[in-house]
Amino acid sequence: MAARQIVNLFRGSVRLEVSGAFPERFLNLCAQRGAAFWGVEWPDSHTLRLTVAWKDRRGLDDLGARTGCTVTEQRRNGVPPFLLRFRKRYAFLAGLALAILAVCFLNRFVLVVDVEGNDRVPTQAILTELRRQGLRPGVYGPSLAVKDIANETLLQLEDLSWMAVNLRGIRAQVVVRERIPKPELVDEKVLGDIVAEAPGIVTHLEAWSGDAAVAEGSTVLPGDVLIRGSIRMDPPQWSENPVQWMPVRAMGRVEGRTWRTLSAAIPLTAEVKDYTGEEATCWSVTILGRRWVFSQNSGITLDKYDKISKTWNLTLPVDTVLPFSLSREICRGYETVSLPIDPAAAQAMLEERLLAKLGELLGDTGQEVSHSFAAGESDGMLVVTLTAECKEELGRFVPAG
Repeated sequence: MAARQIVNLFRGSVRLEVSGAFPERFLNLCAQRGAAFWGVEWPDSHTLRLTVAWKDRRGLDDLGARTGCTVTEQRRNGVPPFLLRFRKRYAFLAGLALAILAVCFLNRFVLVVDVEGNDRVPTQAILTELRRQGLRPGVYGPSLAVKDIANETLLQLEDLSWMAVNLRGIRAQVVVRERIPKPELVDEKVLGDIVAEAPGIVTHLEAWSGDAAVAEGSTVLPGDVLIRGSIRMDPPQWSENPVQWMPVRAMGRVEGRTWRTLSAAIPLTAEVKDYTGEEATCWSVTILGRRWVFSQNSGITLDKYDKISKTWNLTLPVDTVLPFSLSREICRGYETVSLPIDPAAAQAMLEERLLAKLGELLGDTGQEVSHSFAAGESDGMLVVTLTAECKEELGRFVPAG
């Protein structure tokens, strides 16, 4: 688009048709008046078409009457005629003004803080420390010393090794790198034995430091020594010197078969909610972290109620959530009543929990071989017992007393 066309687009123009006995007189009067016009066409000797600037349109009807011509508008082009159509639509004009204000003014403020690159350190912990250092939604961006904020935050969060804060309009991008944890070192100066942690049968034994106290296939009980924290040092052949024992820190790997028994119980009756139908609704808005409640409710009268919350966040088309939200809270009153539970469903829930507990006990090094369940009722309780055969690490280090 040429530069002149761009200028005409912003200043606006009107396409006119002038018809009469002497339309050339109308054209001469426009020139004398200083009205800007272009695109003159003569369809016939009594008709004239031309385009005039929007600011010069007023008064041309009077010129047409003076020359005995009729002036008719064919079309309007440009920004001024477009905005004129909305002169009585105040909501649209207010929205347009707010949009212009947001583009020219709000982009100087930080509205969104994004954290990238963290895995072990919680995002909320980083945002909390950044807020303490002055970086939060609503702060004036050019006033922030981003390097100082990053350095001070690193001093407070020991699990981070690097941080950069980049201001991109209304968005503050925080990029972090987590510190590599130090490997756990074994202090070989601490002497001791490896003893059995659970009853079982030894299936594999590797003594890295110290002497094996049991053999594969042996049955052990909790507390039995598996690897002694000493090394036998035999004297030279034909020597009469006694056998020497050198104390060391016992290290090694001892695997075995174990049998674990876990139990869980649940009442055969449960307290359930019976909703009364009484409700109370509360509306609130949150702007830049500050919450305002504007609903006029006297509150719910019951002591027991459920609160159901729903929040609508203002989100940009690029899925960026702004710190402006509308929230609704509905409180539903209820009373509790006792009802019998489904024994089959309760037993299935307990079995699932027992298996999860077994997995926690075995950890990453253990493995379940087989399991079975037994269920029964006792004193109004459903009791489920898990018996499992496992393959796991038997030994644990115990320092010498």
